[in-house]
Amino acid sequence: MATSVETAAEHERILREIESTDTNCIGPTLRSVYDGQEHGLFMDKLDVRIRNHDREIEKMCNHHFQGFVDSITELLKVRGEAQKLKSQVTDTNRRLQDDGKDLCSSMEELQQCRVQQRNIATTIDKLTHCLPVLEMYSRLQEQMRAKRYYPALRTLEKLEQTCLPRAGQYRFCSIMAENTPKLRTQIRDTAMTQLRDFLESIRKHSDKIGETAIKQAQLQRSLDMQPRGLFGRRSRKEVAAAAMVTDSDGQGGSPVSEQDSGILDVEDEEEEEDEEVPGAQDLVDFSPVYRCLHIYTVLGLRDVFENYYRKQRRKQARLVLQPHSNMHETLEGYRRYFNQIVGFFVVEDHVLHTTQGLVNRAYVEELWELALSKIIAALRTHSSYCDNPDLVLDLKNLIVLFADTLQGYGFPVSQLFDMLLEMREQYGEILLKRWNLTFRQVLDQDNFSPIPVSTEQEYRHYTSQFPLQDPELEKLTFPKKLPFSEFVPKVYCLIKEFIYACLKYSEDLHLSSTEVDDMIRKSTNLLLTRTLSNCLQYAIKKKNVGLAELVQVIINTTHLEQSCHFLEEFISNITNVPPDTVNATKLYGTSTFKDARHAAEAEIYTSLNAKIDQFLQLADYDWMAPVPGGGTQDTSDYLIDLIAFLRSTFSVFTNLPGTPIEHATLPGKVAQTACMSACKHISTSLMQLLLEPEVRQISMGALQQLYTDVKECESFARAGPVAGFQGDTLLLAFSDLRQLLDLFTQWDWSTYLADYGKPSCKYLRVNPHSALALLEKMKETSRKNNMFAQFRKTDRDRQRLIDTIIKQLRNLIAQHHT
Repeated sequence: MATSVETAAEHERILREIESTDTNCIGPTLRSVYDGQEHGLFMDKLDVRIRNHDREIEKMCNHHFQGFVDSITELLKVRGEAQKLKSQVTDTNRRLQDDGKDLCSSMEELQQCRVQQRNIATTIDKLTHCLPVLEMYSRLQEQMRAKRYYPALRTLEKLEQTCLPRAGQYRFCSIMAENTPKLRTQIRDTAMTQLRDFLESIRKHSDKIGETAIKQAQLQRSLDMQPRGLFGRRSRKEVAAAAMVTDSDGQGGSPVSEQDSGILDVEDEEEEEDEEVPGAQDLVDFSPVYRCLHIYTVLGLRDVFENYYRKQRRKQARLVLQPHSNMHETLEGYRRYFNQIVGFFVVEDHVLHTTQGLVNRAYVEELWELALSKIIAALRTHSSYCDNPDLVLDLKNLIVLFADTLQGYGFPVSQLFDMLLEMREQYGEILLKRWNLTFRQVLDQDNFSPIPVSTEQEYRHYTSQFPLQDPELEKLTFPKKLPFSEFVPKVYCLIKEFIYACLKYSEDLHLSSTEVDDMIRKSTNLLLTRTLSNCLQYAIKKKNVGLAELVQVIINTTHLEQSCHFLEEFISNITNVPPDTVNATKLYGTSTFKDARHAAEAEIYTSLNAKIDQFLQLADYDWMAPVPGGGTQDTSDYLIDLIAFLRSTFSVFTNLPGTPIEHATLPGKVAQTACMSACKHISTSLMQLLLEPEVRQISMGALQQLYTDVKECESFARAGPVAGFQGDTLLLAFSDLRQLLDLFTQWDWSTYLADYGKPSCKYLRVNPHSALALLEKMKETSRKNNMFAQFRKTDRDRQRLIDTIIKQLRNLIAQHHT
């Protein structure tokens, strides 16, 4: 019973669910019915429910049927009216269609016109944006063909940034946009090519640029430093006709307007055509640099351009600063070297002042410091090969002009002038070498004879060359002889020429008069003390110089010594520095010529003594000669010849011309000294012969022969071969030998030993050592010649006496030594 109730409730639920659920969703509900066991029962309930619903529908229909009938009746009435309305609408539609055909045709025409109008407006708008693009692109092509690359780049920039975005997406715009980078690259590469051509061109033509700049500087200096812009200026027509430093293709030299380059201030041709412009920069067309600079600036590559330009110019600077290996051979080599350097820095200076930041002052100063060090090193190296003073002087003038030129452009050049002062020493050495050769040539060509003058004109000619002031000589009638030889005026003129050469080098070095005077005096001192002194020594010391030549050298040097104060005045006159200025360098000519004169005198004495030695070598004494039996001994032959030679030699001194003149006393002094020296040398040489260790034995006969020769020498001295000796002064030269020989020939040992050391001693000049040595030689002789002396009492007594004297002499020597 309970189960049937549940089943009935379940069926009721399913039916409610069927009634309330959408038919699309009753599948699961029906499945639950079919899955159950009460399918039949459910179907019965379903039929019952359907019948109930049918009864409800019937009730409802019956309730509303009258209203339905009324509605149908009204509907039928409406159908008639509707048919009438339909016919009216159809008729109206027909009439409307007939009337609207014309209107539609007009509307279609109007619509077509409006579309065309809209299309025209759109086309005009598009053309308004496209025509500027085409016009600008056409202008770009014209500028490219005209090689006006900077304005072309500006046009390209405007086309790309303004016109193309406005034009829209068209094929030709796309093509233009694709070509824009290519055009920009083409402009950049072309500008760089022109810059490379420009750099190569100025490298080749820097010589011409520098030459022009140096000529301008030279002209400025010659015109007393007038304003720089007034020199070397030419008209614009001349500039246009000038050879521009560009390549033959003409790209770099094409005219560029102010609007194109943006930097060159090119004036209208209507202005003064005779306007003048600086000459050095006119040789260069800088438009490629300006153009390339602006192009790279627009491209945003200014740093790249600046680095490239500076790098290339540094490379060119190294090439310019590298001198040729044979530069030192000619002045033209130095000039070409300087022209290239000046040309390089003139270009850099112009670029510095006409561009903004392409090169700056620091960069130019760095290049100049590099150049200055290399220039100075190159000049020091190459100038050291030069041995021509004229070339060195020309080089100095060229360096001064080079320095003045660059100084005019604002470059510091003090180091160049310091180097010129260093070169001054080298120049002085080269001058000294040349003057050394010249002095030697003058000495070799000189005849060392007084200059004969026959006329007043000849006399004035020589006195104009040399400041001879001798009133006594002027009073003499013609013909007469000047006391000096040709050497004196020639040397004096050469010294003045040397001073002039030193002065030439000192010019334009920005030195004060005092510094110039000091440099000239120091150089002249070197000439006198080293060069001329060595040449005089060479002339004095060379072989085959006679005594007369040596005497003439003494006279010559005396006159040159007297002319030194004239040289002092000469230097003071050309330097405008008074000779009495404080710390002024004095000339050493006096000491130089004194030294030369003393050397000549010494050479006279040496030469005379050497000649005496030659005669003495002929001496052949028989040291074992016996004592002659009776009569007088003859003088040795060699001594006779020697005395004859001395007489003839000293006559040369006394027969020299110019006795009234002051300097004529000089040969007398030299003759006296030479004569005394000769006599002393003879005496000393004879003493040495007597005491020579190789002579172990001497007989009394040999001493008597020597005694005779000494007497002959004293006769020569007493005869006065040279005037000026007082009394027997010349005899004193033989006193040592004379007293020694007197001591032995008179055998006056008691007197000698008793009075030794006393001022009144008869044999005061006899040296006990010499006496001992000679006595020992006589003892040896006596021993060997008297083998049987022990059998004769007199010989034994004499031998004992000699031994006693020897012992006393030794004691005397020992006491004296103590």
